[in-house]
Amino acid sequence: MTDRYAVMGNPIGHSKSPAIHAAFAQQTGQDISYHAILVERDGFADAVTEFRAHDGQGLNITVPFKQEAYELADRLTPRAQRAGAVNTLYWNGENLLCGDTTDGVGMVRDLTLNHGIQLRDKRILVVGAGGAVRGVLEPLLEAGPRELLIANRTEAKAEQLATLFAELGAISACGFDAIEGSFDVIINGTAAGLSGELPPVPGTAIRKDTVCYDMMYGNQPTTFVHWCTEQGAQTALDGLGMLVEQAAESFFIWRGIRPDTAPVIQQLRG
Repeated sequence: MTDRYAVMGNPIGHSKSPAIHAAFAQQTGQDISYHAILVERDGFADAVTEFRAHDGQGLNITVPFKQEAYELADRLTPRAQRAGAVNTLYWNGENLLCGDTTDGVGMVRDLTLNHGIQLRDKRILVVGAGGAVRGVLEPLLEAGPRELLIANRTEAKAEQLATLFAELGAISACGFDAIEGSFDVIINGTAAGLSGELPPVPGTAIRKDTVCYDMMYGNQPTTFVHWCTEQGAQTALDGLGMLVEQAAESFFIWRGIRPDTAPVIQQLRG
């Protein structure tokens, strides 16, 4: 029997997840269906219950429901607990709803495996202190950077995150106006680029060997990627690879098999 999976969000029409998981299923010979579900903003819990009642096996969760998914889950993985958000749901053998987060793993795999970028002993700047950033800090710190600095417009929010993750590595925080020196890797975790804006990162933060990464993606280079290229960054990447890699991690959690992401990324780029 075909196993049912889906992605829930609002809006959801733009989602590439159905195409990604269809490609994974074809590649690995898994008998699954996967579709996008538009959920009313006050109807998330009911939508999950209805999905399960129709033999649903697992869900991806996107904005604005990652926090609600975290609260709804009966069990959380340690990384989901620390991230405070869930993007992957599944029911275990006891019919308990389990929550995990794969965003951070997806980004680190994209950087290190797809692009050959080393994070160990590097000085990393992470821009922003919202939910997207919180979800990637643990995997970034596990990669062993020399220093990870969170910069945010509201410094107190960045400080809260630095305190929360302090036991995992060398992490600190500052406001945008206190960013000093240059960095090996700069990661934009803000959504500023969606409206054509830039976070106020000084151009001096970028050297000719700096790698810049935007967690957002689009059909054209994002505003942040374009700006980093203009500043002379060695490499400027968007988050499409992160999207595919986090999906592959969800697929692995659900099916116990890890798909090859490279041809799927290439397909989406095309």
